[in-house]
This record gives sequence, structure tokens and C-alpha cells, in this order.
Amino acid sequence: MGTENKVIITAALTGAVTPKDVNEHIPLTPAEIAADAYACWKCGAAVVHLHMRDDRGLGTMDATKFAETIRLIRAYKDCDVVINCTTSGDNRASDDERMRHVSTLGGVEMASYDAGSFNWMPGGVFVNSPQFLAKLGEVLTSRGIKPEIEIFDSGMLGIADYFVRQGKLTTPGHFQFCLGVLGGMAATVENLLYLRSKLPAGSTWSAFGVGKDHLPILYGALALGGNVRVGLEDNVYFSKGVKATNVQLVERAAEAVRLFGKEPATPAEAREILSIKPLVR
Repeated sequence: MGTENKVIITAALTGAVTPKDVNEHIPLTPAEIAADAYACWKCGAAVVHLHMRDDRGLGTMDATKFAETIRLIRAYKDCDVVINCTTSGDNRASDDERMRHVSTLGGVEMASYDAGSFNWMPGGVFVNSPQFLAKLGEVLTSRGIKPEIEIFDSGMLGIADYFVRQGKLTTPGHFQFCLGVLGGMAATVENLLYLRSKLPAGSTWSAFGVGKDHLPILYGALALGGNVRVGLEDNVYFSKGVKATNVQLVERAAEAVRLFGKEPATPAEAREILSIKPLVR
């Protein structure tokens, strides 16, 4: 059976910033994150996007926490969810710290590749230097980890193309359109349509909108033939004033996919679509 009618749902479980007092359902520890990963997989997520938090609840790039979370996810013997790790979970981390887990750990199948720097308003500069991106591309390619090329603004597509031409990234690429961050492109269907029109031939893509814009971008991505990302990293509310759980957001995305006439991709189907090697336990 082919994958033409399949939509990959990614669950972005925690992020690096939002504290638990904003939404008590945000998972912070490796055990909490792994439990949410398993629950989201059971209700339709093919991919889980992982950030780590330190003991104070702040974003960290501690490779030991990534290792423990991956171990706990794989301890669920029936769970074959695709594991996608951030490389931008702590703006205090050095380039080497941001790459340590993808350089050394087993079990990382995908990793974020934020294709450029910009003013993440009002907090500061989100730095992804050319030197960092060149090295990260080399590491991910050499280890067979699929880059998730995160695009916050249209110029980042040109940066990704530059590193493809330099041999640091391979094709076809997988792009994640991250819309609605203050300082990046606004989360509008018009912007989503524009970005999709500029993708290299053969690319796969997904999209999400931050906060209240998550549903228009989810529906727009489905209409335009893309994949979708949901989760408490991007949006902590199910509806106005109603706090969400990761499971609720995945369940709603899966329902939307089915109502659209498609089916949520299984992890095995997602690996096929994304050209990721089959899972070997």
C-alpha cells in the first residue's frame, strides 16, 4: 500500500521555554516526556520532537537527558515512533553542546536544522551561524540523521539551498515551516502557500502555527498537501482559555486528517516518506 494518502503528524511535546505554571500538562522530566511520547504515538503521532529541560525547568542541551528520554521511549516495546531531537534547546549553549547528542547518541533519527538567525522578539537573537550550520549538516549527514530544516522566514530557503550546493545537506530535504514567531513570518495561509511554492522539487514538508494560529496553519497544510505538527511546544491551549494536553492536540489533528479524506501515517510509513532507515531494535 502506498503512502500518497498519508499525513505525518509530529508531536512537539515540551519546547524550551514555557513553564509548567502556564500549563500543568507540559512534560518536563525524561519520564514525563517519554510517557507523553508514547501516549501521542498511540493516538496517531508518527514523529515526536524532543526538547529537554533541566532540573529548574529551563531548556537544556544536556546529552544525558536526551539519552535517558530516548531509552525510556524505546522501553515501550510496542512503540516505533520516529525520534526527532532539537539542536536549539538552550540559547546559552555552545555550538558543540548543541551538537553533542546528535554526534554521540544512538537512536536519534531526525534533528532540527534551523536554517538561519533572526531576532526572536522580544527576547534576543536566535543564532544559527553559517559555521554552525555547515558543521551540523556534516554531522547529521555522516550519521544518517534526517535534518528537519526549520524555516522561520523565506530567506532561510536560500540558506538551505546554499548548504545543499556545498554538500553539507542532501536532497530531497524535509522542511518544517515554523510560522507565527514574532520576528519571523506571520502564520497566514498566504505565507504558507508562498513558502510551499518555493520548495525544491521532491521536497517533503510540514507546518505549524504558534498559539491561536495553529488551527489555520494545520488546515492550510492539509489543503496544500503537507504534513502537520502540533503540541505544547507551539500552543498550550485547546481552545480559548482551555488548556490542552499533547494527546488532545494529536487526537484533534488525527481527526482533521481523517475528515480531510486522508490517514495519519504510521511511523514506518513516515520513515518511508522521509527516506529514513527502518527502525532496528
